[in-house]
Amino acid sequence: MADTDDINRARAGRPLILVAPRYELCQPCLKMPERLAPEETAATVFLDAILAAGGLPLVMSLTDDDDVIAEMVSMADGIAVPGGHDVSPALWGDNSPYDEQLLCPERDAFEVKLIKAAIGSHTPLFCACRGMQVLNVALGGSLCMDVPSRKPESGMALWRHTAILNDPAHPVEIKAGSLLERAVGGFNLVQANSSHHCCVDRLGEGVELVACATDGIPEAIEVPGERFCLGVQWHPEYTWHKMETDFNLWKSFVSAAAAYRESR
Repeated sequence: MADTDDINRARAGRPLILVAPRYELCQPCLKMPERLAPEETAATVFLDAILAAGGLPLVMSLTDDDDVIAEMVSMADGIAVPGGHDVSPALWGDNSPYDEQLLCPERDAFEVKLIKAAIGSHTPLFCACRGMQVLNVALGGSLCMDVPSRKPESGMALWRHTAILNDPAHPVEIKAGSLLERAVGGFNLVQANSSHHCCVDRLGEGVELVACATDGIPEAIEVPGERFCLGVQWHPEYTWHKMETDFNLWKSFVSAAAAYRESR
């Protein structure tokens, strides 16, 4: 059995941040004509951001087993859900035809359960892009599946919201007094990159909209009353190294995970 000093040294280490995996299908090619198994992966920039902020990232395994998910969540000091596929509209009862190649039912099944388990245990949770969208859906909300079809704020045109990852794409206005305001360092106006064609529509139960692009597109949600439960529509993993506010997001999340670790 470990002595008290061993336990204290372990608790003083980096908080463990479990990262929900992306799910990539590997198509046969000349180099490998056999069909390979799908890959559960994480973008290096996502893991690097957590490391730079002081966390210890660990990629999770996709599963729909409630007991396994509960055990993984019990290990975690924080949980991060990245971007990727579209969230299936069927999850909020919309059975209109939709391009199934854009969807990933494996991720949908896993991440809805994961987010509910994380909130149920009050584990710090940070979600980016698709992650923000599935956070809203897991709590009973819905999405707009075609951002270009949305009407912008009066007197505005829609910003370009696709395929801008490494540079700022538009300004984002943040609600005063929100977790997001604190997390970015007290700023009410920040810049963000943008790479999405879906966004939050009807808010889920207990979800608060706390930021929008200046054209009116929803950019961040949170669940008040939780230790840290925040979703942003942009990809701060690509810009943390050159934008103070994005790095502050990662540091705030990891700091919340460290505080949760110490409280247990």
